[in-house]
Amino acid sequence: MPTHADVERFVALVEAGRTVDAMVEFYADHATMRENQAEPRVGKAALIRHEEAALATIASLQARCVRPWLIAGDHVVIRWVFDIQDRQGRDHRLEELAWQRWDQGLIVEEEFFYDPAQMR
Repeated sequence: MPTHADVERFVALVEAGRTVDAMVEFYADHATMRENQAEPRVGKAALIRHEEAALATIASLQARCVRPWLIAGDHVVIRWVFDIQDRQGRDHRLEELAWQRWDQGLIVEEEFFYDPAQMR
């Protein structure tokens, strides 16, 4: 079961703009991640590569956790708001829910739920 301190540390890293560091520290080697029920990405290395590629396409990213986040057994739900500036200087806001399953202090499964219309 994740601890309060673990989730707070994870959130703090993401809010500090250190998403890759958060993944290195808190994702299991065999972790999976999927968005809006798409096919999952599998393996920590693949998840990090995907994140690095996504970050390379934007000028800036500000992440904010809308508290409270929730823990129920091995599951955590976090509501995120991301303010993104693309390389053309346009601002975008993405709000999503992240559903996570933790095992032995690491995220082993994560799924994001958001309205894709926000990406336009």
